[in-house]
Amino acid sequence: MQARQPRRRRVAAASALVFLLGACSTSTGGTAPSAGQPVATTANADDPTNLRGVCPDPIVVQTQWNPHITVEGGMYHLLGPNPDIDAEKKKVSGPLIFRGKDTGVKLELRAGGPSIGFTTPSAQMYLDPGITLGVLGGLDEGIQLSATQPTLAVMALVEIHPQIILWDPATYPQFNTIKDIGRTGTKVFYFSGNTYMEYLVGAGILRRSQIDGSYDGSPSAFVAARGKAAVAGYATAEPYVYEKDVKQWAKPVKYQLVYDAGYPNYGPPLTIRAADKDKLAPCLRKLVPIIQQAQVDVLAQPGPTIDLTLKLNQDYKTATQYTKESSEFSVRQMKDLKLASNGPDGTIGNFDEARVQRMIDITRPIFAAQHKPIKDGLTAAQLATNEFIDPKIGYPDN
Repeated sequence: MQARQPRRRRVAAASALVFLLGACSTSTGGTAPSAGQPVATTANADDPTNLRGVCPDPIVVQTQWNPHITVEGGMYHLLGPNPDIDAEKKKVSGPLIFRGKDTGVKLELRAGGPSIGFTTPSAQMYLDPGITLGVLGGLDEGIQLSATQPTLAVMALVEIHPQIILWDPATYPQFNTIKDIGRTGTKVFYFSGNTYMEYLVGAGILRRSQIDGSYDGSPSAFVAARGKAAVAGYATAEPYVYEKDVKQWAKPVKYQLVYDAGYPNYGPPLTIRAADKDKLAPCLRKLVPIIQQAQVDVLAQPGPTIDLTLKLNQDYKTATQYTKESSEFSVRQMKDLKLASNGPDGTIGNFDEARVQRMIDITRPIFAAQHKPIKDGLTAAQLATNEFIDPKIGYPDN
């Protein structure tokens, strides 16, 4: 049975439904279109689903990780039937089809993580100018690299980041929150460099003496500890993996979302290079609402997209093979935990200015201590914009 989650402490201010502050200080400022830049034509100006001549062709998206339905599911959902799979380069492309209609351009999705040597999507966007959009690991990645590789988030693909700390409820029946772990000094395995861990330590929720950054994603450390350690993970994956797939464990685990411990990170955001805002604005006004609706549609009918992502992982020969059952679990978790949900104003994908600013305020001293200073005077409007969001699109009954 799934661990009961504590009531979510909303950090988003309900008054921020007008966060249409999209001006970014590094934008191009209305210059004439450069060579090869798409220009809107009168013929398709009034058709919100016709992207020909408005968007780059293909629209190239650098994804965060291996193909999966959890974050970029909506974009995989937009690929036409029988897309072209390049297993060697770990990318898939096809006509961008929205609700059965060809939008006139192609969509190319490139695998991230191990497929690009664990380079951050932000860095990859700056290495390859052919990339149109990138999916960052979280809003904190955009903050961290704001001074050197500035990005502008145009949509939150997931309202709440699925990062968790999990533990064995049989060994630690007294644990209900991450703070309970910190009261005991229990070892916590995590990926070294994850910013949220510095928040948990700095806020006094965990102790520095108990955290261990040697975690590599393998369940071996947790299994070897025989339940006497906690470990980082994702609510959409590890609870299922430990109970169903790890034969040496095969028991339920309990967990808390890092979000519920006071780290209000948005799930992986869809971003552009900050300087590309003016150039891509005509495209984004049409494309972002299409992706908003696709994120809603894919969770309503996930089966075909699950099948596609499973085939891609098989063709890409990824180290971690997803299963149909684990993908279906991910979809349930996205719904049950409200990870995929509307903002306070009933809209999917938009950003709350106060919440974005809170993330900046939390992470600024963390990155300064790591000698990775963020952009001087970074504001919420320079990091994220709702300019291209359609406020009428949201999850039903959410």
